[in-house]
Amino acid sequence: MSLAYPFPEVPAPATTTEVAPGIRWLSMPLPFKLDHINLWLAQDEGGLTVIDTGIGNPETRSLWAKIIASPVKRVVVTHYHPDHAGNAAWLCQRFGVELWMTQGEYLTAHAVRTSGAGYTTDAVLAVFRKNGLDEERAGRMRGSRNRYAELVPEFPLSYRRIIEGDEIAIDGHRWRAIIGHGHAPEHLSLYCESLNTLIAGDMLLSTISTNVSVWSIDPEGDPLRLFLDSIAQYRELPEDVLVLPSHGKPFRGAHERVRQLEEHHRARLEELIQSLQQPRSAAELLPVLFRRPLDAHQTFFAMGEAIAHLHYLYYAGRAQRTLGDDGIMRYATR
Repeated sequence: MSLAYPFPEVPAPATTTEVAPGIRWLSMPLPFKLDHINLWLAQDEGGLTVIDTGIGNPETRSLWAKIIASPVKRVVVTHYHPDHAGNAAWLCQRFGVELWMTQGEYLTAHAVRTSGAGYTTDAVLAVFRKNGLDEERAGRMRGSRNRYAELVPEFPLSYRRIIEGDEIAIDGHRWRAIIGHGHAPEHLSLYCESLNTLIAGDMLLSTISTNVSVWSIDPEGDPLRLFLDSIAQYRELPEDVLVLPSHGKPFRGAHERVRQLEEHHRARLEELIQSLQQPRSAAELLPVLFRRPLDAHQTFFAMGEAIAHLHYLYYAGRAQRTLGDDGIMRYATR
């Protein structure tokens, strides 16, 4: 089944579009190149369940105030990233309701907000320098601001935990929790069999591949393997399930989209293999994976992705690695 897009128009600001019975799509602006995020409202016995919240700034909150006419009964957050979690505390406090999310994402949000547990720019840059990033580019990324705390200005001090396989009742429908890894520690997707609908978060996007990176708290991790294993789960759902992604438009054709993402990463890995006849660092391989000029913000995420792809090859036994006398890790096929 090829991809089909049943809703061609993104909802205008402060408006919503019904995409399934009782499920409405809204869009909130983002101050990034990826300039908006999809959020979801589920009718819930006289009120609303909010799924994801947008960044915590006045513009987004003013749009929320225009959209919400019914009482909010709970707030569900798919993962800790600021475009998803930024208004969680504000909505929970405003309506006196609980936050629902996985433990890994909840604790990570607090750690990143407080720069705890190794979640600092300097810690990330140390990993990047070990993987070949030069001091000039590293210096452009360094700063004293905690950008996450600016976009998530507060976060709830308690939550309702969701684990794999949990079922959440929303307006007479059962939504099953599907936990994914690689993009975030314990990313939540929700599948409703009776509505044949999947709220996919960032795990299954319609036109772009989600960021899969190695970060400072798990510098030897293999997130690409975790991501590919996670998206394979969606083959267990009906081929024509309606996928509601956080970026891009709702679509049908989940099995085909999984195949496309697998092929995308397979092709990137093969390109890396061809470039590893001589030892090279992740920084040296950025032009292989990204064929466009990268600004400092883009380089930050590109480095994490490049390391993730090299780790995948290393753990799969397809590449070797050596830490040089200069402290830089380099990879080669022989």
